[in-house]
Amino acid sequence: MPVSVARHAGFCMGVRRAVDGALAAVGQGRRIVSFGELAHNPEVIRRLASLGIEVISDVAQARGKTVLIRSHGIAPQVMDQLKDVAAEVVDLTCPFVARLHEAVSTYSADGLPVILVGQRDHPEVVGTLGCAHGAVYTVGSMADAAALPPLSRALAVSQTTFPREQWQAIVEVLRQRVQDLTVRDTICTATALRQAQARELAARSDAMLVVGGLESANTRKLYETCKGICERTLLVERAADIPPGFANIHSESIGITAGASTPDWSLKEVVTRMTDKEQLDQQVSTPDVAPQEAPEAEAAQAPEVQAQQAPQAASAEENEKDSFMAGVEATLVKIRPGQTVKGKVVQITDDEVCVNIGTKGDGLIKREDLITEDVKLGDEIEVEVVKVNDGEGNVLLSQRNILTRRAFAELVQKHENNEYVEGVGKEVVKGGLICNVNGIRAFVPASQLSNRYVEKIGDFVGQTLKLKIIELDEQKRRIVASRRAVVREEAAARKAEAWARLQEGEVVHGIVRRLTDFGAFVDLGGVDGLIHVTDLSWAHVKHPSEIVSPDQEVDVKILSLDRERERIQLGLKQLTPKPWELAPSKYPAGAVVTGKVVRITTFGAFVELEPGIDGLVHISQCATTRINKVEDAVNVGDEVQVKVLNIDPEAKRISLSIRALLEPEPAQEPQQPAEPEQPAYDDGEEAVPVDIEAMGAALEAEAARNEDNE
Repeated sequence: MPVSVARHAGFCMGVRRAVDGALAAVGQGRRIVSFGELAHNPEVIRRLASLGIEVISDVAQARGKTVLIRSHGIAPQVMDQLKDVAAEVVDLTCPFVARLHEAVSTYSADGLPVILVGQRDHPEVVGTLGCAHGAVYTVGSMADAAALPPLSRALAVSQTTFPREQWQAIVEVLRQRVQDLTVRDTICTATALRQAQARELAARSDAMLVVGGLESANTRKLYETCKGICERTLLVERAADIPPGFANIHSESIGITAGASTPDWSLKEVVTRMTDKEQLDQQVSTPDVAPQEAPEAEAAQAPEVQAQQAPQAASAEENEKDSFMAGVEATLVKIRPGQTVKGKVVQITDDEVCVNIGTKGDGLIKREDLITEDVKLGDEIEVEVVKVNDGEGNVLLSQRNILTRRAFAELVQKHENNEYVEGVGKEVVKGGLICNVNGIRAFVPASQLSNRYVEKIGDFVGQTLKLKIIELDEQKRRIVASRRAVVREEAAARKAEAWARLQEGEVVHGIVRRLTDFGAFVDLGGVDGLIHVTDLSWAHVKHPSEIVSPDQEVDVKILSLDRERERIQLGLKQLTPKPWELAPSKYPAGAVVTGKVVRITTFGAFVELEPGIDGLVHISQCATTRINKVEDAVNVGDEVQVKVLNIDPEAKRISLSIRALLEPEPAQEPQQPAEPEQPAYDDGEEAVPVDIEAMGAALEAEAARNEDNE
């Protein structure tokens, strides 16, 4: 009886992670509970209960305990309540479910509607509903989708264990109900692979066993999938549930698969039950035939089975014969296509290598299917059975298939673990690039090669590319990969790392990436910050290109961080002293300096002494004579020498004069020799003293009035 077990059977990654997390929490000295059943399987619940892990359904029951969040996840509101009362919360939500929650929360942040395809009362669906910020429509069938009201815009997502064929059919109906429909395929890749393998196995099996909890939604869907293809499909929780005579153990092929919440020990128990010889013989000992047909049935059975049916009546001679036949049978290896066996090289020719694998017929490997180099007689090698009988009694073998299968299995595992793979570009084909990933062909669509449009796909030929598998068909050995997804995820990781290390007020190093009219964007290693044009220099800047250029390395100061809006404000001028702080020492009153006329007004000319510091030459200080307008003395762009009359750093004002440098210095009058003292002369009248300074001031005022009247 050939028994085939689906490769993707039993615990999925999310359930295994939850169970492992629960086992790791045991023995820490605190009471442990799970909020809802950790997995929909009674065997798992019984095993966890034996370890002291209790199932609760109310937040109040979690007070002071360690709470395990099941793989199906919970609503954010419930999570917050648990954190308030529990001693510790261990989140064991499946990563695929967490991704579904994030998609719903992000899209509905502004109140946009969400269409959730799945089983309305399933814990995963209930938890996802709590992540929405707007209206949510739950759809379980095409009829539900057709009954939706017309929507202008919505997001369509799915329960992670929903059958992909039904999901795709429902999406087509939704496109007719929603004008702008955003579709996010949130079905777990392991679920899709599990269902695809179950269909393929059911199609080539005479009977199917689906192992899992009777209340598990994903196991039930797996059973329905197999039942639709193979009529003799049975859903069991454990080996004891398999009825006697379920299948003909000698002539029929039996396929076995298991739901995502089925533990390894339950699956192994069923497989052992169906493959263990003693158990199988016991099943056959109760033949499902009419009494008159029994002798014929007995005659058709193997000698050891007949002996098992009547052990009490067997003679010593029969027992000896049975032992001999059992010994002969034990020396023969039972094989099937796809099986991996070890054998010894017994013959080598130019075209083939003959390997003894313990069967009646010889095993032959063609040279092109042989991987081992310099194979010699007597070497033991591992091979795969390609065909049990090639028509001449020989078994066809291959070594290359083993490597290919193992390489593909590794890629499947990396795909399930969301890991990257490396591939080498081989050839350009229509629509993209073919890459070699561990000996497996992978297709990278042109749209998945880069974040930007790729004009020459051939540039990637020969390059080693880091890729992420986005589609995988294990049955067809078909892989679709993306380089763009890697670039985006790595950029997101760099951004998260950058936001974690950046602190407001610190000075960091960056590279100027692009310039705009309002500022310069600087790459800080994963995230960009903006230097506004007003923060480039203390002086007035018309355009950032006056100060910096693209690809220039600069040190900047972080002025502010807005993590919610992901905005960083940077400053360049803040790394240099403010010009006005040094102005009093550089431009004291009486100092003569050179500057450039940068602006002219009706009342004077502004002269730039240095970037950020301008002084005013009043119109009365522009020339030695009276002028009607400033342009009669200076023009914009002229370099002039000025004298500092006074400086006020707090008001940021400097008074300058050109006139003071043009007027000659007053000559000092020579000292007259003292006249001999005259004798006093009295004319009889009293002398009146004259205030020379007051007289001079009056004369100056009169002259100024006359000048104004002119």
